[in-house]
Amino acid sequence: MKKLIIVVAVLVGVALLAKRFGPKFENIDWEKRFESMPDNAPPKWMFRNISEIHDNTDRILELLEARADNRSREDSAGAVATGTP
Repeated sequence: MKKLIIVVAVLVGVALLAKRFGPKFENIDWEKRFESMPDNAPPKWMFRNISEIHDNTDRILELLEARADNRSREDSAGAVATGTP
């Protein structure tokens, strides 16, 4: 029972701190903070890797969309050539 009370008290404290200091964190330019970190800082590694993953995902989606467009064009061209609807 004591552990439960302690856990609840800690959660209430964290919630109060988040409510108090939460709005201040919205005004932080995180990209500038990451850029000012040394190159071997783990948060900078994570930010860089997440950015690279996002860029790669965008490239993959573009390739898949282009491939789907080519297939639909080939299917419609094949249908026109054979006379099937």
